[in-house]
Amino acid sequence: QVQLVESGGGLVQAGGSLRLSCAASGSGRSINAMNWYRQAPGKQRELVAGITRDGSTNYADSVKGRFTISRDNAKNTGYLQMNSLKPEDTAVYYCNAQLFRGSWSWYWGQGTQVTVSS
Repeated sequence: QVQLVESGGGLVQAGGSLRLSCAASGSGRSINAMNWYRQAPGKQRELVAGITRDGSTNYADSVKGRFTISRDNAKNTGYLQMNSLKPEDTAVYYCNAQLFRGSWSWYWGQGTQVTVSS
């Protein structure tokens, strides 16, 4: 069974840091591309950051310079390093990755809560 398991969320004060992890399992190949999304209460899910297989990255304007997306192909795991956190970063964060199971498909993690207190 192909799945993505997230970890690393929690409660942090404004200005603090957290690192989210997203581990893939059940795929015969390493992650192709990965994105991190977030959804705050009452808001639509939004793209936060993405990374391609060759390591190219893109970020939402709201997190540029504060968040860093990365990947470890040997561990088949992606990361989102979040620094200088703000209360408006509070949301459930989801990883979304392209994995191989007979064909390439996109999968979602279960989500992890990030709460930033002021």
